[in-house]
Amino acid sequence: MHPVLRAATGEGRRSPGSQLEEAVALAAAIDLTVCHAETIPISRPHPSTFLGSGSVERLAGLVKDQGISLIVFNHALTPVQQRNLERQTETKVIDRTGLILEIFGARARTREGQLQVELAALTYQRSRLVRSWTHLERQRGGFGFLGGPGESQLELDRRLIGDRILRIRKDLEEVRRTRGLHRRARDRVPFPVVALVGYTNAGKSTLFNRLAGADVFAKDLLFATLDPTMRAIALPSGRQIILSDTVGFISDLPTTLIAAFRATLEEVMAADIILHVRDVAHPDSQAQRDDVYGVLRGMEIDPQTDSRLVEVLNKVDLLEADARDHVLLQVRCASGQAAVAVSALTGAGLDTLHAVLDRLITASRERTRLTVDLQDGAALAWLHQHGEVIRREDDETSAHLEVALEPADRARFERRFSYRAQ
Repeated sequence: MHPVLRAATGEGRRSPGSQLEEAVALAAAIDLTVCHAETIPISRPHPSTFLGSGSVERLAGLVKDQGISLIVFNHALTPVQQRNLERQTETKVIDRTGLILEIFGARARTREGQLQVELAALTYQRSRLVRSWTHLERQRGGFGFLGGPGESQLELDRRLIGDRILRIRKDLEEVRRTRGLHRRARDRVPFPVVALVGYTNAGKSTLFNRLAGADVFAKDLLFATLDPTMRAIALPSGRQIILSDTVGFISDLPTTLIAAFRATLEEVMAADIILHVRDVAHPDSQAQRDDVYGVLRGMEIDPQTDSRLVEVLNKVDLLEADARDHVLLQVRCASGQAAVAVSALTGAGLDTLHAVLDRLITASRERTRLTVDLQDGAALAWLHQHGEVIRREDDETSAHLEVALEPADRARFERRFSYRAQ
């Protein structure tokens, strides 16, 4: 069920119907059978139950008549509101945050992903421990030699959760440190990193598979990808890149999850190119874009000025030609690059996307003239692998080259092979 606040402002351009549809899709993502879904207009949230007494009574009747075992409330609930709704409807109630945590818990596969989900879940769970839950107020005896009244079960649970949170944060710091080492290792290679970001179910993993020839799990589900995946691939031009798939964003993402997934999102912050994949055929595509932009700004990436960002309009195969042309005319990136229309499913438009990636990769390169001994095959091969050989003229002993190189690559080449730019 999705509550609609009549006096609410700033809810974006989504209609209540589309928000309810997204909530149903979230429930379906963990195989819940939705037997009833509705929007409930309310004038203002009630402090004890969020809903008015009449709506709660009607909801309790639905639970009894249809044998409902779980109510999913597509809004954040306070611990007291959740407890009171459970008492009055006599069934389990979870809010939007709890539902997203359930999905994340079911999908995380790597050690890092599991730690991140557990941290977010424990932070959420700790906020649910309220003194009005009397079963948590049983006294336990004192410890050690101090004696005394001891601590309540509530206090013990809070302390145990707090201790576990501290341990997980230490483990995640180690993950973050390891990721930093991996990034520094890639810098020594170095290949440009291209990160895919976008709203959940926008088609990022399908595009990743199409570009990388990989078999990452891709399905018409919200949050089909949780763990970061990276592949080294070659563009048709021969240039090497590292492609990174990331977790999808969603509106009203719990702040606990944003903090918990910081280590994963650091890959986006360090990327050389960011591909924002949008489901252009979705009726709320613009609102989804705004949600993604909001998360990027929270990572100190300004979508309006960051030249690394490229808008990739996916699922154009679902649009009529006129609608596709209209959307393309309206969307431009900070670099001035027009949006790229693709279909990750059919492969349409990927040649244009490849060309854009090639252009952005070479944009920061400088033209350098070098003279290399013809017998030094390793140096010549290195230049072809890390740069773009624009012109080459050979004489009896040397190759005279004009090469487009990153400044850092030119310095690496000169240190490794003892040649100097002319």
